[in-house]
Amino acid sequence: MRLMDKVAIVSGAASGMGAATARRFGREGAKVVVADMLQDEGRAVVASIEAAGGTAMFMALDVTDEAGWKDVVRATVAAFGKLDILVNNAGISGSATNDLLDSGLWDRVMAVNGTGVFLGTAAAVPAMQRNGGGSIVNLSSISGVVGQSFVHMSYNAAKGAVRIMTKSTAVQFGKDRIRCNSVHPGLMPPMRTSGATADPVVRAKMLKSVPLGRTGEVDEVANAILFLASDEASYVTGAELYVDGGYLAM
Repeated sequence: MRLMDKVAIVSGAASGMGAATARRFGREGAKVVVADMLQDEGRAVVASIEAAGGTAMFMALDVTDEAGWKDVVRATVAAFGKLDILVNNAGISGSATNDLLDSGLWDRVMAVNGTGVFLGTAAAVPAMQRNGGGSIVNLSSISGVVGQSFVHMSYNAAKGAVRIMTKSTAVQFGKDRIRCNSVHPGLMPPMRTSGATADPVVRAKMLKSVPLGRTGEVDEVANAILFLASDEASYVTGAELYVDGGYLAM
């Protein structure tokens, strides 16, 4: 098992890529904290991990709440003795709008997708320092690398911020043996909060720019996160791993 005796927090783990990652971590021997605002769904993910023989617990978390993040990290260490891995996965879509200049949406997306990653990192780093190191994996996106005509610019901006924040974290805390890398999913199954990116017409247009010619699967993203979280990536930090079927190679 690739994460035996590791302790991991996965934000936004009640659905989608977060749930797939939490389940994969559980199968690989990690003790997993499923952190999300969706309590019923989050507890269902915990139940599925436990049914497969893994160890997990649910904690309610709004990633924009600094105190909430500190509580989750504190409870994780109290329950399992340490923190080895943080996956900053929680995020909301920037495509569920007809107004690409909506300032309110800018604030919301930046708060969840950008500031939420910073707050998670800020809460986790001290625990990892006490533990002698750790691995942080941040979920960015292809949208953090290129502009797009159908999503609010806050989504591109926030995911771009995650991309460079990852490198900053890697540089600042490498001395503490804390690694930090970003994963950049491409066209995936629609998010719970998706708008235009769930539209079959928009998705068909996007698919034309994917050399592999198909939509990705959440388990494929979980596989990439697993590698970066594990000791197999012990000399990988500040890197970007694209899981996009070749979209960014075009």
